[in-house]
Amino acid sequence: MRTLYILWIRQIKKYFRSRWRIVGAIGQPVLYLLALGYGLGAVFAKAGNGNYLQFLVPGIIVQTILFASIFWGINIIFDRQFGFLKETMVAPAKRLTVFFGSILGGATTTFMQGLLVLILASFLGFRPYSIPMIFVAIVMMALLAIAITSLGAALGSIIDDMPGFQAVNNFIIFPLYFLSSALYPINTAPRALQIIAELNPLSYAVDAMRTTLINQSHFGLPIDFTVLGVTIVVLISVGVYCYNKIEA
Repeated sequence: MRTLYILWIRQIKKYFRSRWRIVGAIGQPVLYLLALGYGLGAVFAKAGNGNYLQFLVPGIIVQTILFASIFWGINIIFDRQFGFLKETMVAPAKRLTVFFGSILGGATTTFMQGLLVLILASFLGFRPYSIPMIFVAIVMMALLAIAITSLGAALGSIIDDMPGFQAVNNFIIFPLYFLSSALYPINTAPRALQIIAELNPLSYAVDAMRTTLINQSHFGLPIDFTVLGVTIVVLISVGVYCYNKIEA
């Protein structure tokens, strides 16, 4: 447990020592909320779909966690280049412990970013429909952060250069995000987009957030959590496998 804690607190300290990283992490989500939430709000309302800001916030929270979590894998590349990874590999600690200590630290920081976006959204006019359901949404955010951080760790374990990591990440995260239900209602999208969104696990994360925060659901919460549960197990397993194969 001590090793787990040390690796966890290392990621937390690195995060809070980089103030510009915190500012940059919330800048893009706030820009989306302002530009899309207010810019397209009138169009969304005229289409009979209600308040677009309310609809958008759950998707932006998922976006924040997705982008921050998957890019966390770049820390593994840094650790490899500066020799820290080699030191942890030869330390008298199981690789599984090292993996989960680092992953939990990364997931904690990305979870905090998602939580910060939720708080900032409330100042922009977002209103959750139920206070108790916020805690369910928070649990979902934490699980999603762990899952996507594991994916980021898997990518960081098999890619050993920064440009390659960024290129692969962009290739993964933008289709995942824009082909989910984060920015538009699935039921009004063309059938082709509906099928793609239904096959995209991120759509179920967005739907779960909408269900818990604004009481709007397309798939239903039981289906959302079933798909997310399977996705979390798969991504953590992939992360563990790739990290065990890494060569410092």
